[in-house]
Amino acid sequence: MTGGKPQLVFEAPRRGLPARHLADLDAAGRAAAVAELGLPSFRAKQLAQQYYGRLVADPEQMTDLPAALRPQVAAALFPPLLTAARQIECDAGETRKTLWRAHDAATFESVLMRYPDRNTVCISSQAGCGMACPFCATGQGGLTRNLSTAEIVEQVRAAAATMRDEFAGGRLSNVVFMGMGEPLANYGRVVAAVRRITEAPPDGFGISARSVTVSTVGLAPAIRRLADERLGVTLALSLHAPDDELRDTLVPVNNRWAISETLDAARYYADVTGRRVSVEYALIRDVNDQPWRADLLGKRLHGAFGPLVHVNLIPLNPTPGSEWDASPKAVEREFVRRVRARGVSCTVRDTRGREIAAACGQLAADGGGG
Repeated sequence: MTGGKPQLVFEAPRRGLPARHLADLDAAGRAAAVAELGLPSFRAKQLAQQYYGRLVADPEQMTDLPAALRPQVAAALFPPLLTAARQIECDAGETRKTLWRAHDAATFESVLMRYPDRNTVCISSQAGCGMACPFCATGQGGLTRNLSTAEIVEQVRAAAATMRDEFAGGRLSNVVFMGMGEPLANYGRVVAAVRRITEAPPDGFGISARSVTVSTVGLAPAIRRLADERLGVTLALSLHAPDDELRDTLVPVNNRWAISETLDAARYYADVTGRRVSVEYALIRDVNDQPWRADLLGKRLHGAFGPLVHVNLIPLNPTPGSEWDASPKAVEREFVRRVRARGVSCTVRDTRGREIAAACGQLAADGGGG
């Protein structure tokens, strides 16, 4: 049933990553970079205001920058990052998936979703994924490489610019690290990207930390480390089974950090941040949808978290070649009822983008048709 052992590669070297970009740098780094170019210090804030405040990524469009300086700044701080190789839509244009091609031809995807009360972009942190979860198209494709901080941030900038330019000045309100990759396996760059996303302009996009979600399959030490960053983002734990025997198969990293250790780390996150942890559970017909597993899930989560947890039940999204399917609606309803009976909040996620392979677990970035 498994797609192999997870590739536990953390903080890979810069090999394969693009050249340094403005979005890789914090305020001190931008100041140093501007000084290296022999430019006055105010240019650092000016460039950041253009990128984060005005959402401009091309120095040729930065009208407050002297024309003679633009090629020099472009070469030093705005190397080619991402090209939108394909965009497809569904849900009457409310959901848009973008296939990005990086400088080295690595591909990955992001999904922009518009709702009546929010606008959310689901972004990737890696090209591919090394976690090998067998029900996930991304995990079955394997890991190509980590993304740079700038490649992560650029997905957000592009989505924010799309909202502003194509939807009557709309504003991007939410960011979820639920695209391709295991965010906590690219820890340093993901944390740096979160800071750029949440800091106020000119240092970042100014999106509320409460509106940013970082997902993980359960890298327990990294969860604790993230708690100590005190970023205030929402932690989403992809659990998918309440017992180690099944989770060892569905989420192979469980062989490294078992459920009890993962839940302890997630509870630490809840205690340190005061934020409720979201537990993601893809419901798979005849695999993890049995009534006794619903009872065990509710019991374990209530015991570990009390009220500081919420279960997001995800109807399994189809992937090519998979023999697995979503649970029948009656089974889904009974699962929700049993989890709630144990005192744990539980809802079924509104699935977007299935028909364009943009839903949870479907992102594959194969460059083919949607």
